[in-house]
Amino acid sequence: MKNNRDVIFAYSIMLGLIILVGFLQSWSIALSILCLCLISAVMTMGANIQWGYAGLINFGIMGYTALGGLAAVLVSVPPVKEAWQVGGLSMILCAFLIALMVFCVRFILKKYRKSNKRNYGIAAVIIVGLILLRLISAPAIESIEAVNPATTGFLGGMGLPILFSWIVGAFFAGGLAYVIGKIALGLRADYLAIATLLISEIVIAVIKHEDWLSRGVKNVIGLKRPVPYEIDLQGKEWFINLVQKFHQGSLNLISNNLEKQQALKQLVIESSTVFVKLCFAGLFTVVVIILLIVTQKALYSPWGRMMRAIRDNEEAAKAMGKNVVKRHLHIFMIGSAIIGFSGAMLVTYDGLFTPASYQPLRYTFIIWVMVLLGGTGNNYGAILGAFVVWFIWIESAPFALFVINALMSEVDNTNQLKIHLIDSIPYFRYLMMGLGLLVVMRYRPKGLLPEKIINN
Repeated sequence: MKNNRDVIFAYSIMLGLIILVGFLQSWSIALSILCLCLISAVMTMGANIQWGYAGLINFGIMGYTALGGLAAVLVSVPPVKEAWQVGGLSMILCAFLIALMVFCVRFILKKYRKSNKRNYGIAAVIIVGLILLRLISAPAIESIEAVNPATTGFLGGMGLPILFSWIVGAFFAGGLAYVIGKIALGLRADYLAIATLLISEIVIAVIKHEDWLSRGVKNVIGLKRPVPYEIDLQGKEWFINLVQKFHQGSLNLISNNLEKQQALKQLVIESSTVFVKLCFAGLFTVVVIILLIVTQKALYSPWGRMMRAIRDNEEAAKAMGKNVVKRHLHIFMIGSAIIGFSGAMLVTYDGLFTPASYQPLRYTFIIWVMVLLGGTGNNYGAILGAFVVWFIWIESAPFALFVINALMSEVDNTNQLKIHLIDSIPYFRYLMMGLGLLVVMRYRPKGLLPEKIINN
């Protein structure tokens, strides 16, 4: 019961703070914070499954997030017909060649025992395959990227609704996790962390530089939304009537008809932004709730108890006949798939794909701070950590500006100290993040909502 009270109390405070932002700043900012918190909550639940359930350290979170974003592009963007005509067949051939290389390597591994013969065979397959790939792909890539590079310069996607990309992003990330897991899960925890970080850097580097795949650093903009566009809402009679009815009291205070129409037009513009973000928030909330229910069921299932047992004592689990590496692989794939899912959600919300924004050494550790601050092993804690960190990250700058202006209200704006403090406001978020984390680690070392073991 106490745990439930703690959860309700913590979430009530966060909800109250977001509502307060709506009243003091704007509802658009408040809903933006809420949407980013919900997307980050999905990421933190994926990381929490890996670390909190199984004790696996994954520093490659941004790599899986980027794969989710790539999925959004490949699924939702219409195919570029001209690019497919000049190089599409060659790229399909390259894909078949890669599959053939994988098949040949697996065949050699199964057919021959460890020996120089097997090693030479694998090396030959890889070298010959890479040479053929280069010969086939190089002219095709050059032709594809030359097709109207200002707006396209890539193959495009399948032109499907972007919501499908959420599932595809999960498959992309889960597939990469399978490959990494097969290679690195037998390593020590610190080696696994390094391996995941390096793979993440490689994935992002490929996405950045292979323009034919996703325009690279040129970015992909104008991705289709699963919710209405603001400009479309502003022309809908039902929406205008809804806004007019909602703001009837304030509009009645304006006697001049022309001024009233101008005020209504401005309210419609502002309300359209709020309505769109409210739709996104509702959609993301449904995802978080469903995922929370599933992860909670898994956590207190026999499977979840087994994973925690492996986390707490691997040797004892092995002695009981559990295949620890296999179980780690499964949970590594599940957690990564959820992170990839969130990556597609993020691109859906932004409406654009910017590979240069994925910075593993920066944002990966912010996600980890969310998990640690909220409480590892507790799904409610992971979600709360996402809310707390994102709120501090966004609101620390306005808060710092408010404090500086309040304390130095009598000081002239030309004062060098005041100018310096105002110029340093962007760095206050790091100060607030650091202080917040230190306070929590000092007084709540297991997080705001620590793991609670319930024996069912």
